[in-house]
Amino acid sequence: MNSNKPIRHLLGISGGKDSAALAIYMRDKVPEMEYFFADTGAELPETLAFVDLMEDYLGKEIIRINAKRDFDYYLKLHKNYLPSAQQRWCTINLKLKPFEDFAGDDQVISYVGIRADEPQREGYLSSKPNIKACFPFKEDGLVREDIINILNESGLGLPKYYEWRSRSGCYFCFYQRKIEWIGLQENHPDLFEAAKKYEKHDEITGKRYTWSQGESLDEVLERKDEIKEKFALANSKTKKSKSLMDAVLDDDDDENDDGCLICML
Repeated sequence: MNSNKPIRHLLGISGGKDSAALAIYMRDKVPEMEYFFADTGAELPETLAFVDLMEDYLGKEIIRINAKRDFDYYLKLHKNYLPSAQQRWCTINLKLKPFEDFAGDDQVISYVGIRADEPQREGYLSSKPNIKACFPFKEDGLVREDIINILNESGLGLPKYYEWRSRSGCYFCFYQRKIEWIGLQENHPDLFEAAKKYEKHDEITGKRYTWSQGESLDEVLERKDEIKEKFALANSKTKKSKSLMDAVLDDDDDENDDGCLICML
């Protein structure tokens, strides 16, 4: 490794609120920052639109890093078994590896948008010795309210998908709650139908492989009214009435769910 090479400062934009706020927060603090977006090819339209807005705001290119193969390639490689919380091969192949390839062997500081009010979350920590993680929000004591303020004061606000979804990531992300699957069906019925096509039933073992734990997306849709009623009831039991966006945001999973990596940095 060439020790004379400058340290690279990398910040991943996932399309979620925390990484976006971090990019805004660090823009003038680290002018040499390199921004990147790991596009899985299965992103929500709202995510892609927000990344474009971020690029305009930052005044610098957000480099699109893509896996050499798409989701379908890796699905076949894994014998058509869907990824899950226990087998997150999608994260590894479509997010982690492209990021580490992008970093190469350079000395890198990777800026991670985990907040001071998230002690339970560690974020992505590379095993490569040349990549060091930095947590500006934790170091400076910023919490969720600060992140919302940063986005609002910038004029960007929250990505539009927060009106019905609590995280960035692929449209078929298995971390979605059932109410979010309903949100996908209502906002992007074409993507809901596309997600259904990935589900399978193993006729030999009798096991079903579904995105939503315990039931297929067709079954989720059949319970649409029930799911919405339960969500509304749970929301009504809180101390104050909230909008759907506020209720969704209270889950606070966002892009750093680490279900989707960098989903992320």
